[in-house]
Amino acid sequence: MKNKLILAAAAATMLVTTALAQDLPDLAGQTVVVVTENAYPPLQFIEPSTGNAIGWEYDAMAEIASRLNITVEYQNISWDAMIPAVSGGEYDMGMTGITIRDDRAEIVDFSDPYMRSEMFMLVRADEDRFTDGSSFAAFEQGLVGAQPGTTPFYVAVYNMLDADEANPRIKLFETFGITVQALKAGDVDVVLTDGTAGAGYVRANPDTFKLIGDAMGTEDFGFIFPMGSELVGPINAAIASMKADGTIEALNVKWFLEYDMGG
Repeated sequence: MKNKLILAAAAATMLVTTALAQDLPDLAGQTVVVVTENAYPPLQFIEPSTGNAIGWEYDAMAEIASRLNITVEYQNISWDAMIPAVSGGEYDMGMTGITIRDDRAEIVDFSDPYMRSEMFMLVRADEDRFTDGSSFAAFEQGLVGAQPGTTPFYVAVYNMLDADEANPRIKLFETFGITVQALKAGDVDVVLTDGTAGAGYVRANPDTFKLIGDAMGTEDFGFIFPMGSELVGPINAAIASMKADGTIEALNVKWFLEYDMGG
């Protein structure tokens, strides 16, 4: 009886997945120009050994392109220029682990969330001067590294420090990768990162990094589009189908658990 129930559940899941796939629109090979930063592993980054741009978002977009029949062209831009550029219609779509926020939604359209993450403190493995956000705030010599305008920047300012965005204890860097290297080198004392990505860094470099403290908030990631973009509906449909058939979870396992970010 148990096996019959399992088979029935599997068949029901297959039917739902097939129905979702059939309901997806066919965009007839439409070219979609996607802009990214290539600096937020494991979502998107340059693989050191090959020089290729890879990551969770690249795999997700390849799957979306297949399901919607679109042709994706990639462009690269810095984080601080990305949202204004997409808002201005220079690109069809943007991706770089962008947190869905009301202020950003005033100038760009967001897709439905494709990922939910929690923010944690990444520190050097031998760190013993502070153990959470409160004790870091009390450690007046402590420095936090962040990219300007990102969620980690705002969490550092408003959750860990004194709500002063010009606080000299915040050291700004151009990319997330450089920020982590600054932490490793001792130029800063903490970096805020998604917990799953941070766990990947720790797993790959257990003698170099560790995560401390409790989660400092939850954020949803989404793709961005110029306001009124006709791509939002089809992309949302593709995301829904990928959640339903397990593709999203498979990408999470591949990039957050199996990929060696220390390699």
